[in-house]
Parts: sequence; structure tokens; C-alpha cells
Amino acid sequence: MQGKRILLGITGGIAAYKIAFLVRILKKLGAEVKCIMTPASCDFISPLVLATLSGNPVGIEFWNKKTGVWTNHVEYGLWADLFVVAPLTANSLAKMAHGECDNLVLATYLSMKSPVIVAPAMDLDMYAHPTTKRNIEQLKKDGVIIIPAENGELASGLEGEGRMAEPETIVLAIQNYFSTLSPTKSLAGKEILITAGPTYEALDPVRFIGNHSSGKMGLELAKKCLNLGGNVTLICGPINLDLKHKNLKVVSITTAVEMLDAVQLVWGKMDIGIFSAAVADYRPKNVVNEKIKKSEDNLVIELVKNPDVLAWAGSVKKESQILVGFALETNDMLANGESKLKRKNLDLIVMNNLSDKGAGFAGDTNKITLLDNHNNLTNFELKSKSEVAQDIVEYLINLKK
Repeated sequence: MQGKRILLGITGGIAAYKIAFLVRILKKLGAEVKCIMTPASCDFISPLVLATLSGNPVGIEFWNKKTGVWTNHVEYGLWADLFVVAPLTANSLAKMAHGECDNLVLATYLSMKSPVIVAPAMDLDMYAHPTTKRNIEQLKKDGVIIIPAENGELASGLEGEGRMAEPETIVLAIQNYFSTLSPTKSLAGKEILITAGPTYEALDPVRFIGNHSSGKMGLELAKKCLNLGGNVTLICGPINLDLKHKNLKVVSITTAVEMLDAVQLVWGKMDIGIFSAAVADYRPKNVVNEKIKKSEDNLVIELVKNPDVLAWAGSVKKESQILVGFALETNDMLANGESKLKRKNLDLIVMNNLSDKGAGFAGDTNKITLLDNHNNLTNFELKSKSEVAQDIVEYLINLKK
């Protein structure tokens, strides 16, 4: 569950109070959790409780009537690895089955890019009603995973089938889902080197040459490799690092020279290298010890070439090692990517074009093309960076040397 992105949708039933316990369990297991609620569900559990426990703001309305800020259901759909709706009332069940869209939870469901799990909760007569059974069957046909309601004491005072599954049962269903995603695809025991983020090359004590890389792609790749059992060494430039795992070793660097030094120390022990960092090609020849003052109309800075970290790794690569590089282009993407693949002795190159909407630095999406050393070319549509990382990792697992 480490690093898995779980989106919880809460609808208006008394069982909503149990979601506080569900959030805590998921967080303890290392998952990232966000919550969205129907307005009716706020009568049963406070949004403040869920925001506090999850560590993220809670979405309720389509837009904030005071500020005018729009809550983007599409972004929720792109962010999540899994959408869990619990409790799912008879009313929301019927709306999901028929494609109705009158609240944020339903809009997100209709926009969801990842699988959906639901945990129905209602009184026993409602749960046994033929229309409820038809609606549940319709969701199954739509690919939704159903956690059956349990038998027990109900809010009406009656006892029977209709009680929402306990938080522990829901967590088990979530874990079972993730464990069956790629049963034959594992990185267990593999040593994986990932470089991520930018490098900063100092001009003086306060200024530097750098780029807009956020490191998000590298972090998502690290998460996917860790989830498949890999031991990851993450060498990263200055990024917002929020990833922890018992099989993760982080080496923080600032400059290209520092990144090369760190890579040279570990590359010989690795099975796989995924070099997603955006390493600066040049650095200032002379670094000034004091802040450069704004005195002249023009400032000339002489630059010298930085070491090529990826090329070095390719030059010493063993036959058993797999090396993956990245190429962000603004023109002639395929030609430049193919040239880089050969020049740097890569097994796989991940290419994207800055002119493609949604691709490139800083954002949460990317659109990639993969080219391997057997001249196999694969294009992917625009996806969340989490999904892109999944595509890359699955491809390299199946890659033939």
C-alpha cells in the first residue's frame, strides 16, 4: 500500500462515521488518501475530521461559492490509483448505475481513469429490493468491484444484510486488488537506480542555472518499482521529496558533477537504471564567492559542458543491466530519440514532446513514446504520471535483452 493513491468517496449514510477509521488504517499502511463527499454525507461525518486524518482538503461542492474556485473532478480522476466509494447508499448506487451526475462524487466516478470499488450500505429491505440487485449487477458489468454488505445490526434497529463492510474488510479488498494487478510481473530482489529532478549549477551564493523539472516522474517511477518489490536507490536533485519506504535509499545532490559521483558509486551493483533526471548540460566556468551586483547593462557568463551522466552509465553497462533514458524534445522527437538511444547504449528511451499539451515538466500528466533497442516503437495517450510510470515499468519488465 506504500505510496498508493486512494480516493475515498463518501455518500450520505450513517455508516459514513466509520470512514474515519478507514482513513487512519490506509494512512498507517503508507497510502496517500484524499476524500470527496456528497453534501448529504456531511450530516454523518465532519469534513474537518476527514481533512485532518487524511492530511488533504476535502472536496464537497463543484465550486466554492465564496471564492469561485472550481473543484476539478477530472483531476481527482487522474490522481487516484483507486476510487473507493463507501458507504454507497441506495440512492447513489442507483445514480451510478444510470449515469446520473448531480454531485462531485458522481462526477468523479464518471471521470475516473482508475478502477472503482464500492461498499454498499442500507437497510435490509432496501438491500434485498430487486432494483438494488439490478443496480449492483449493472455496476459489476461496468467493471466496478463490489464489497458485499454484511449481516448485522442496522441503524433502523433491525438486523440483517445491508450493513457496510467493516473498514478492515474494505482495506483487505483494496490490498487484494493491488496484489492481483500484475501477478506475473515482479521486481522482487532487483536493485534499481532512479535519477530524478533537476540539477542546479551555481553562479554565485544566491543564483544558479537550472530547469523546471519537478522530479514528479522520477518519484512515480520509484513508487511503482517499490510496489513491485524492488530495492530502489533514488538519486535526486532539489525536489519536494515526500516518499518513504523501507526498500528506498535516497541520495540528495545538487549539481551534475555530484550526480555523476553518486551514480558512479552504485551503478555497478544495479540491475536496472532509470535516468529520468533533467541534468543541466552546462555550468558556469567560474563561480563567484559573493553575490553578483547589478552594475552593468550586460553580463557575460562563460559556460563549460557538464559530464554526461547517462552516457557514462551506458559506456560501462554490463550485458545483464537494463538502462533507460529520457528525451524531452521540442522538434524531431523520433530522430533525436533514436540517436540518443544508440549513442548512449540504452535499452529503452522514453520520449516526449514539449509541444504536446499536458506533457513536459511540473504537471501531473505526460504523453510518452517508447523506443527500445529492438526498434519497437510504442505510443501512449495522455495519462497521469502515475499511469505513465506504470506503463514504463511494465514495459521494461517485459523487455528482452
